Amino acid sequence: MLAPASEAELAAIIRGAHDARTPLAVRGGGTLEQMLRPVQAAQTIRMDECAGITLQAPKELVFAARAGTRLRDIEATLAADGQHLIAEPPDYSRLMGTEGGPTLGGLVASNLSGPRRITAGAMRDHVLGVRAVNGAGDIIVSGGRVLKNVTGLDLCKLLAGSHGTLAVMTEITLKVLPVAECSASLALHGLAPAAAVTALSAALGSPFGVSGAAYLPAAAARHLGLAGAVALARIEDFANSVIYRIDKLRALLAPFGADAEIWDQARSEAAWAAIRDADVLTAAETDAVWRVSVRPSRGPDILAAAQAAGGDGYLDWGGGLALMRGPATTAMHGAIMESARAAGGVWTLLRAPAPLRLEVPVVPPEAPALAALTRRVKAAMDPGGILNPGRIFVGN
Repeated sequence: MLAPASEAELAAIIRGAHDARTPLAVRGGGTLEQMLRPVQAAQTIRMDECAGITLQAPKELVFAARAGTRLRDIEATLAADGQHLIAEPPDYSRLMGTEGGPTLGGLVASNLSGPRRITAGAMRDHVLGVRAVNGAGDIIVSGGRVLKNVTGLDLCKLLAGSHGTLAVMTEITLKVLPVAECSASLALHGLAPAAAVTALSAALGSPFGVSGAAYLPAAAARHLGLAGAVALARIEDFANSVIYRIDKLRALLAPFGADAEIWDQARSEAAWAAIRDADVLTAAETDAVWRVSVRPSRGPDILAAAQAAGGDGYLDWGGGLALMRGPATTAMHGAIMESARAAGGVWTLLRAPAPLRLEVPVVPPEAPALAALTRRVKAAMDPGGILNPGRIFVGN
């Protein structure tokens, strides 16, 4: 286990591993070790020693930190200035059964985004710049520390979602925004999945600025103390504006005939934190968990397919994101893959025991042309193939 405390030390480690063709596993907070394929490596680089805030410019809405900085520390620092991370990234520590919490590098490398994704964009959309070390041990810099920059190739987008297979990020600069003064949610009780998604689509298409839209079946809603299914639409803004708009939203959705209830800020924030972090998903230790991204109208189909195969889950992003749990079997995995394919969506095996992750694809296979491009990018960024080998695809 190697724990570099500086970028220079990390570069020396990777350069030596490249020369010796020694495969390396890259680890942040350890929260996502059960995600995707297990990495078979001779050594592990632990990035949590490479931590600390390097830039805090509240007036410019810019923030930078080293990759090993914990999410909770970043959120606390930003909150002191009345700001937050725009993409509302999740903390899957409880879902994964791990301690410590995610790091900034891990969140960007996995491109994980929370409920605000539907209106504010993904985690990668708010990355202004990165410093990283590629698989040859070279330090690379992309982007900058201002909102408008056109410096070179946009490697920020490439590294976000690459799961540490192209380079190891050492410092990340993000755009941030002020926290809304107030938030509230409209809860619609008793709707079936299809009707709930239709109602949430109407809410998202309204002029009232909905920033979160989720549907929880009865099993998930029980975690919020409810007896039945609920659809939630969130509004965040100045207090007077939220009061006015949430009331207008309730009137707009009245034709759906649902039992409507307005949740105040405390109740709303608690519910959305549980949705963001998948705390409403009852997953046994031996279960597998999937994330399926699909157009919102097909979200209920994904939910129904999982339930028919012996699993369950809930819908976020207005129906566009399904988080599902079920037995960690090839049959259950096949049911999720087939339902996603039929709906024109994509899936990720978010959590599973190692034997299943070694046996099945953990993401959809790429088309031949895209797979060839992926191999060329990998060869350019990590010529020795030493960084997180096999993390996403077998042999890559």
